[in-house]
Amino acid sequence: MTDQPISGANERSADTRARILEAALSEFALHGLAGARTERIATAAGVNKALLYYHFDSKEKLYVAALEMIASKVRDSTLSVFLREGSPGERVLRSALSHFDRIMSQQEFQSLMQQEMIRLHKGESGVMPILVKRVFEPVLIMYRSMVGEGIESGELIEADWLQIQLATLGANVFYFLSAPIWRLVTGDDPLAVEALATRRKFIVEFLGQALFRDRQHGAALAAKVFADTPMPAIEGDRLKFGRNV
Repeated sequence: MTDQPISGANERSADTRARILEAALSEFALHGLAGARTERIATAAGVNKALLYYHFDSKEKLYVAALEMIASKVRDSTLSVFLREGSPGERVLRSALSHFDRIMSQQEFQSLMQQEMIRLHKGESGVMPILVKRVFEPVLIMYRSMVGEGIESGELIEADWLQIQLATLGANVFYFLSAPIWRLVTGDDPLAVEALATRRKFIVEFLGQALFRDRQHGAALAAKVFADTPMPAIEGDRLKFGRNV
């Protein structure tokens, strides 16, 4: 008879913690660790500050928890792409498209990663070492294995695995970071919905030609991956990317 109230209390506590983390994620992504305010986080989560500090001892610990939460989601979604059925080459294409879509749809993670990279360059103590161990290391290990399998089978070209990753994922990062420059140079908006849809298609089409020994096979896989991977929904006619773009 006593299990039910305890279970209900635990569920409410877990729900409260989850709401605090989601509110904190938005606040930290927008204002950074220094500029974030626990008052705004508590209000957004629908709790008082006392309850916030009951679950998290400090703003710094809340920041770490929020970053670990979103990073774990990114890790799991990335690994799920690597573990899909299909040849190594097909999974490489899917990982590139999934990465592009993640930049569009999970901007809070991108913002927090940029902040942590700045802290790392400054030599400040940050969360990056934890994220490397828990998130990036397992992803890189599996990616390297996947590419190696594709090269060994003869599906992918002979190339350094890291160079393949830089070519597939680095291009996505550069596209979004350089969007303001491209808009000034060309007069076109790289973050317009139509431009993003076109870029997604070009990503897999190019990689289907560049990474595969048999270009017809690569082209066919690129068409398949693009056809069964819908673009994430975007509000309005353009992506509002970052703070100033």
